Amino acid sequence: MPTDSLADFLHLFHALWPRRGALVRLLEACDGDSRRARAADAPALVAAGLDAAAIARLGRPQRARVERDLEWASRPGQRLIGCDDADYPPLLRELPDYPLLLYACGDPDLLRVPQIAIVGSRHCTPGGAQIAFDFAGELAGAGLAIVSGLALGIDGQAHRGALAAGGRTLAVMATGADRVYPARHRALAREIEAGGLLLTEFPPGCEAARHHFPRRNRIISGLAVATVVIEAAQRSGSLITARLAAEQGREVFAVPGSIHNPLARGCHRLIRDGARLAEAPADVVDGLGPLLDFVCAGAAARPPEPAAGLDDGQRRLLDAIGYDPVDCDILVQRTGLTIAEVSSMLSLLELNDLIRSAPGGCVVRI
Repeated sequence: MPTDSLADFLHLFHALWPRRGALVRLLEACDGDSRRARAADAPALVAAGLDAAAIARLGRPQRARVERDLEWASRPGQRLIGCDDADYPPLLRELPDYPLLLYACGDPDLLRVPQIAIVGSRHCTPGGAQIAFDFAGELAGAGLAIVSGLALGIDGQAHRGALAAGGRTLAVMATGADRVYPARHRALAREIEAGGLLLTEFPPGCEAARHHFPRRNRIISGLAVATVVIEAAQRSGSLITARLAAEQGREVFAVPGSIHNPLARGCHRLIRDGARLAEAPADVVDGLGPLLDFVCAGAAARPPEPAAGLDDGQRRLLDAIGYDPVDCDILVQRTGLTIAEVSSMLSLLELNDLIRSAPGGCVVRI
């Protein structure tokens, strides 16, 4: 889009933010011509369906915001992607409430790669974090891009797993592209931008707000051919993302967990309601069928490697831990070992990445 036309569009965009419907009606009435829409007089605006409040907003100056956006987009690796842009993701364009403008940092070619969304709890268990990391690595290694929301917990692990596998990942933000939320993910955001893409519909300078996250979630599910949920409580943003994906006609997969894990209940509910069961990355690939055949080489899940170098007592203790959190007293009962022996062996098992600490003084096998 020429700079002058882009400036006209940005004026309309900021003047009517967040009244998306009014902007859509105005552009439709003007055949998509931003300059004509900006020059429309009051009768033409009324004829386009705009009310008095929207017309008043159009009359307010937006120069500072427009100049800020244009200056932001002039920097290397940063660009504005309008809904009519060739780089605008076609799956996202299918949404009835698709974003009219996207702010992108990184490689926009990533928007053309088939994407899988991985979402879940911010307060995930160590086992859930490992599952997210492994799923993302497997799927990214198969040629799929991993999209998530840059949040703590499952989202962050999904991004890290894709990067660790040498794959591509895309983070959809609930802030402006010049802000990172949560702040502790600033380094991760820089990694993603260097090897993938940061994407948002919120203008530069926009801080995180509660109502931004559902809007972000619809973009996450809208970009992806399927959404995978790993650990979600009964009421969580991840279930909102899954619901949006289903409403958008996309596949939803849920990873089951322990019946004792409250963060597994949301996933179990999704499965009861018709989501596909995913015990391994291959279940996601197989469930999507021919759609992903051309990027599926090597996507089969790797079986876990046997624990090598353990003596009989250490192996007996590892078997006694299982995959549910358990404390030392129960392990003493299950194995017949002393508390000192159990404590010493647990340290060794954790050093060998066979178990992780869990809340409440418990441990869990991974």
